[in-house]
Amino acid sequence: MLDKNGIAKRIAKEVKDGYYVNLGIGIPTLVANFVREDISVEFQSENGVLGMGPFPFEGEEDADVINAGKQTITTLPGASFFDSVTSFAMIRGQHVDLTILGAMEVSESGDIANWKIPGKMVKGMGGAMDLVASAQNIIVAMMHTNRAGASKLLPKCSLPLTGLGCVKKIVTNLAVLEVTPNGFLLVERAPGVSVEEIKAATAGKLTVPNEVPEMVLTA
Repeated sequence: MLDKNGIAKRIAKEVKDGYYVNLGIGIPTLVANFVREDISVEFQSENGVLGMGPFPFEGEEDADVINAGKQTITTLPGASFFDSVTSFAMIRGQHVDLTILGAMEVSESGDIANWKIPGKMVKGMGGAMDLVASAQNIIVAMMHTNRAGASKLLPKCSLPLTGLGCVKKIVTNLAVLEVTPNGFLLVERAPGVSVEEIKAATAGKLTVPNEVPEMVLTA
């Protein structure tokens, strides 16, 4: 089973040389810490940063340099800062190769709910709506079940939707799954996790190949 860093490390393997990547709030922000050093990647944050690096070491934070989740970040040589108009023009113009988001629920048809729980205070949808409407390639990083043990991979989302049919791949603490016309396809198992455990934790339609490899986190 993976922890949050393990999920981020697995997703980092999906990042290719030359990609422009948007990192959502939560687990996705950890991905920048695990990208291979021999490739060139530009991380974008919708608050107006292009060229994010790993999180700063304690004591080296700059409170004026933050990501969309208001976490302090580092920037790489050549990084740029710009206004929201430019940032969302980049997103809406489909100039981002990969978008990595957290989610509260994902449906078997690729719908995503990641911005609101009814009855709880929320400041707004933020950039999530633009990201899911514009992105060509969305990977979700999340836990397979909620704190009560209920599946977050569902036939249909029960929470307010952010986008319809937009998620391509999901990496959880238990597995890697792809969204297909026939529902979820199990691609890899997390270390030490059985196919039976994944089936039990998945409420949506799940296709399981005859052999499901255990994921490899090393490069």
